[in-house]
Amino acid sequence: MTTNTDTANPTTAHVAGSAENPRLNFAKKAPKVFRALVGFDAAAREGLDPALVELIQIRASHLNHCAYCLHMHTNGARKAGESEDRLHLVAVWREARHFYTPREQAALALTEAVTLVADAGVPDDVYSEAATHFDERELAQVLSLILTINTWNRVALATRKVAGTDER
Repeated sequence: MTTNTDTANPTTAHVAGSAENPRLNFAKKAPKVFRALVGFDAAAREGLDPALVELIQIRASHLNHCAYCLHMHTNGARKAGESEDRLHLVAVWREARHFYTPREQAALALTEAVTLVADAGVPDDVYSEAATHFDERELAQVLSLILTINTWNRVALATRKVAGTDER
């Protein structure tokens, strides 16, 4: 396995599909699938607060250990005006509830349950709490967003994308 020893400069890192990393470039090798995922992601975001979108994507990326997506979404959240405190504490939001609204807490709990679905399914209490904070259309959007970020995390991990090399 090839590893990146130049951590100071992510632009010289081993990028998926490069000569140093034999993993495929998913966007180039499966362009229809990639475009479908981009469309699914865009549709999932519709009508949701951009700050909530980033928090969901950050939490799922923590749980999936996806540095590439975590880097991308924390930077996106900063650009959208998210505070450093909230970004640093989202991984431990239960211990820092006062930083997050009840609605955000419900979304984060649902994100964890859906992301870790193999552990215990999606508990009724978690789903019910989310349903009290989101109408059915919004809840469908939140679920869709959780599904898309989990898919993106798996694409990035499977193709060994490197944090700091996103093209956004």
